Amino acid sequence: MVTKHEKIIQYIESLPVGDKISVRQIAKDMAVSEGTAYRAIKEAENRRLVSTIERVGTIRIEKKKKENIERLTMAEIVNIVDGQVLGGKGGLHKTLTKFVIGAMKMDDMMRYTDAGSLLIVGNRSDTHEAALKAGAAVLITGGFDASESTKQLADELELPIISSSYDTFTVATMINRAIYDQLIKKEILLIEDIVVAIQDTSYLKVNATVEDFNELNSKTTHGGYPVVDKHQKIVGIVTSKDVIGKQENESIDRLMTRNPITVTMKTSVATAGHRMIWEGIDLLPVADEHGVLQGVVSRQDVLKALQMAQRQPQHGETIDDLVKNEIQMSEDFMDTVVDFTVTPQMTNQFGAISNGAFTTLLVEAGAQALKKTKRGESLVENMTIYFMKPVQMEKQVRVVPRILNLSRKVVKMDFEAFSDDVLVAKAMITFQLLER
Repeated sequence: MVTKHEKIIQYIESLPVGDKISVRQIAKDMAVSEGTAYRAIKEAENRRLVSTIERVGTIRIEKKKKENIERLTMAEIVNIVDGQVLGGKGGLHKTLTKFVIGAMKMDDMMRYTDAGSLLIVGNRSDTHEAALKAGAAVLITGGFDASESTKQLADELELPIISSSYDTFTVATMINRAIYDQLIKKEILLIEDIVVAIQDTSYLKVNATVEDFNELNSKTTHGGYPVVDKHQKIVGIVTSKDVIGKQENESIDRLMTRNPITVTMKTSVATAGHRMIWEGIDLLPVADEHGVLQGVVSRQDVLKALQMAQRQPQHGETIDDLVKNEIQMSEDFMDTVVDFTVTPQMTNQFGAISNGAFTTLLVEAGAQALKKTKRGESLVENMTIYFMKPVQMEKQVRVVPRILNLSRKVVKMDFEAFSDDVLVAKAMITFQLLER
């Protein structure tokens, strides 16, 4: 049965891109309370179906595919730069293809300004109108206003004209940072990237029997299946271990594990892998926010995804990537040795290596040492670090990881870090192994 919340989300998805949405109107159209409408609109905003702008309202925007996630809508630009929409509100749903900084003569500027672009410029009225006529939106920096004729033209063409109190350099930096963050998001593997979709998923109904399990198992050879009720909501999971030695007419309802661990489409693959290790499970059902089955992921799916992710080029560099780029591996009397240079991006407010960068360094050093054992992928379970001395910017650090204990599922490692041949830190880390 579809809930009121789901009906509202479906209704919002059916609205034309560019439509304005209000809590009161949704409540009236769908015959629900304003509280229910508000919660559904917030959920739609989380799903990037709508964007809310101060003094404008909530706009239905185009839901972006993952491969185009680095593109921002004009509505998102307004929020990023704390802007005010002066005109052209009807075009806030449009997508930005590029931005142009107006720091040249108008004729030269117009060469780079075309449909889908955003011209960032100061208080130059003639340029504002020329950009709008070329099909571009306009972002006026310095908090300046636009002329009434420009606002009217923006409304007619449905091209936003936005004013921000920040200067041109700051605005360009903020937009560039937002695009950069989107590129990083694009590279993060989510469950939706590896899930076995519902149409290809084998599952059992709650009123099924052991005979039904055996029949499904003979067709698919899978070791376990989600169990759903008549509304397709996940109520349990049943595995081969649960049905061994049981009568064929025995009900699955009595044998299954109730309230199984589930993930959503937006859960990261790394998080799913950690939960599988921690809970000792091989199959994770994927559900929506209401518990309806959407697919499954197996331990093997997760392992393959993690291995593939390490081979992919990163378009947007995170702190982890910056740390890994500085690492140099070598061998010293059979020990794995990691040499590392502290760059300015990796320091705290005192100019010493930050805790986050140092933690990443240790984890990467441990992962490199584990590769020599030819074991599977690993995830950190716990970590204890003791600092003796701060490590200053542009100093060399040498980390020596040593395996203390190695079992089938757990590895305990000891770390010593040196700078200028002086011991600056010691650490103990326990890794969980994710194996086939």
